[in-house]
Amino acid sequence: MTRTFYSLFIILFLAACGKSGGVSSARSEKSRAEVKEAEISMERPAPIQAQTFEINADLSGLEQDQEDKIRRAFDLIKRVVASDDFKRKILQKSYRGEKKFVDNQGLSNVQIYKKLLDGAEELNGKKNNAMDLVLKAYDEPARVIGYTKPRILTIFMNTRYLNDQDFSEPEVAMNLTHEWLHKLGFKHSAQSTPERPHSVPYAIGYIMRELAKEISEDS
Repeated sequence: MTRTFYSLFIILFLAACGKSGGVSSARSEKSRAEVKEAEISMERPAPIQAQTFEINADLSGLEQDQEDKIRRAFDLIKRVVASDDFKRKILQKSYRGEKKFVDNQGLSNVQIYKKLLDGAEELNGKKNNAMDLVLKAYDEPARVIGYTKPRILTIFMNTRYLNDQDFSEPEVAMNLTHEWLHKLGFKHSAQSTPERPHSVPYAIGYIMRELAKEISEDS
């Protein structure tokens, strides 16, 4: 009887620990997805949310070599986001002598960096510390690398560029980052103006390409 009671106690104790551990894990996941502005500064290293940033992707219409190239670009994106250099370049971005981006939604550079790490796309609003992508390939003899539309999740990528050896993984990383930033609500002029390269999608896309190239060259 004593042995039976002891065994039952151990089972209940382990079950209770399991529940407690589950709650703790859930809280940990939640806290990682909610970076605070006070944790972001030039003096501090990139926050933990930069290290845990993920990419969730639904890919369609791609051949295997094209998908492999995109997944290599995903790896570059995560490594760039995790870096202190990425944080520093975003925080230091300036336009006409002022630290800011063009078409910035009224947000400071710190707030833009936070919004990127939160990863809350406008169409789902969930802060999950991830880049959520629905990527569909198309083939068209046009100069457009890729595009998206405000009311859909899908990002379209032109395989004419994916198949081009000169369009390297850092270029893919730049384009995906650019289009995904549209999903976070950032826009830019439809016309090629002097200001457009300083918009959030373009400027951060360029930062992504620059740092991704450095990582590729060092590998």
